[in-house]
Amino acid sequence: MISPAIETHLYGTAKVQVFSSRVELGMASAKDAAHLIAEAIRERGNARIMVATGNSQLDVVKELVRLPDIEWPKVDVFHMDEYVGVDGDHPAGFQRWIRERVEQKVSARSINYISGLGNIDEEIARYTDLLNAGPIDIAFVGIGENGHIAFNDPPVAEFDDPKMLKRVVLDETCRLQQVNEGHFATLDLVPKEAITVTCSGLFRAKAWISCVPEARKAKAVRAALEGKITTACPASLVKRHPNTTVYLDDQSAALLTR
Repeated sequence: MISPAIETHLYGTAKVQVFSSRVELGMASAKDAAHLIAEAIRERGNARIMVATGNSQLDVVKELVRLPDIEWPKVDVFHMDEYVGVDGDHPAGFQRWIRERVEQKVSARSINYISGLGNIDEEIARYTDLLNAGPIDIAFVGIGENGHIAFNDPPVAEFDDPKMLKRVVLDETCRLQQVNEGHFATLDLVPKEAITVTCSGLFRAKAWISCVPEARKAKAVRAALEGKITTACPASLVKRHPNTTVYLDDQSAALLTR
């Protein structure tokens, strides 16, 4: 049984729901995502989803792969970023994150990985073609501590970026978050570059499911929802997307004035 949101607000076009815990947040967002997946399958025969990785996405992905009514053989899965120079088996790599938490749990029609090795320009072109081969029904868009979405940190984010994917330099706040979350032992071990789906690439998704638990995200949540729409906080773009739901827990919502 999923408990209802304890608060619901509208910021721009974004519907914001606050839950009593991150577990409730994960259950509610997974249920909504499953509905969107089923809707796409009814309309087109298949669904294409872009999965975010990282600690903030653990609850929604855990619940999503457990739901019995998702027709996974009709779902194509993509991800939105990967470190440059990291192979598919790296413990902190996003390919491994998705393989262990999605691919090994369900029988999706396809799992499409971004490779951080080899010719990066060729990989960007290849993955761009994959994403452009059909609509993206859902993007699971988390919010970083510096307000990033995917790896669009404030210094590199462009809301009208002509590219679908690009190579970016990660700022220190973003890299330090990876250390604090336990993915790397020290800052020096965190890669300095990544391939990421751009802001405009993410915006192409028909719906955003944005799960943002934990107190450490509270400042970024406040800036995204109550500040200006600006690349100084790329996550502020959630207020412009026509079909976004932001799922917060009581800790990540603590600094909101409403």
